[in-house]
Formats: sequence, C-alpha cells, structure tokens
Amino acid sequence: MTDQVSSKEIRDVYIKADLLFDESEVEQALRRMAFEITADLSDSNPIIMPVMNGGLVISGHLLTKLEFPLEVDYLHATRYRNTTSGNELEWKTYPNQPLQGRTIIVVDDIYDEGHTLDSVVNYLNEAGAARVIVAVLLNKNHKRKSHPELQLDYVGFEVEDRYVFGYGMDYKGYWRNAPGIFAVKEKP
Repeated sequence: MTDQVSSKEIRDVYIKADLLFDESEVEQALRRMAFEITADLSDSNPIIMPVMNGGLVISGHLLTKLEFPLEVDYLHATRYRNTTSGNELEWKTYPNQPLQGRTIIVVDDIYDEGHTLDSVVNYLNEAGAARVIVAVLLNKNHKRKSHPELQLDYVGFEVEDRYVFGYGMDYKGYWRNAPGIFAVKEKP
C-alpha cells in the first residue's frame, strides 16, 4: 500500500531538502567506482545486475563508464513499495540469465539496513554464481544493519543516517530523477 502524498508535499520536500552531493560529485564517485571495477573485474566476463528500481539510475550511469565486455540483467526485489519504511521483501522479477559459474556485480542505490541486499546476495549465491560483488552508491552509517557482515565491494559515498533521495533513491516514489543526493529536511 502506498502512502498518500500530495504534489505540494513532493515539491516541498525537494525545495527544502539539504543537498549532500551535487551532480558533479556523484558523477565523480561513479567514475571512481567504474575505474576500480574495471581494474578488478575487466577479465571476469561479469553480469551487471541492477536491483530495481533504485539501482536503475546508478547502473545506467555506471555502465557507460565500464570499458570491458559485460552482460546486463536485472532483478526487482523491494521492501518499500513507494513508502518511507520497509516491509516484507517482495520479489517482483528474478534474473533471466543463467548465473551458474558467473561473476555477478549487484548494483544498488543504497545500503541502509541491508535486508534487501542480503537477500539478493544469498539468492545469487544459491543460484550458483561463482562470485557476487556488491556496488552501492551510498552506505548509510548507523547501527541498525541487519547483516553487518555483508561485504560492500564498491561504495560511492558514506552518508549520515538521514532519509535521502536522488540518483535512483526515492521519496515516496518520487525524485529518483533528482540531480544529486538530497536529504529530507529534518524537523526541528
């Protein structure tokens, strides 16, 4: 079920939000991540696996910076369903390609509490992937990680524990297209 939200609320959230990283800073972080991924994995014939919907924007920007042969698939697993708090994990789409023996680079927007990413990594391992690599744009710093042992191989930014949106991350289903990373203004 989706939170009811007015267009005024959506506009106000964006107008009042704190800019954490502007578009050029995000692109610079994605270039750095692409450089590191290329150095480490260019000979591994990987499958890039965005986690929809959040990983869509980041994957699109990252893919154009990876200069080696790769394949692309995707999966859709979500807990938020256009709300601001997580629910039970819902698998909407599983990968289409055979994963047995492959290197998979999971690309997601944020590592927050880790429920979704942990489930995705476990699924890919159980499906026979030779290696599962995790790349996230943001790692949110807090002590609520459900799986603190989950390895993040490539991280664009470390962020404080605030509700963030932009570059794939949403606020109640909106602002995935925001040109930077923004934090919802905290109430005084």
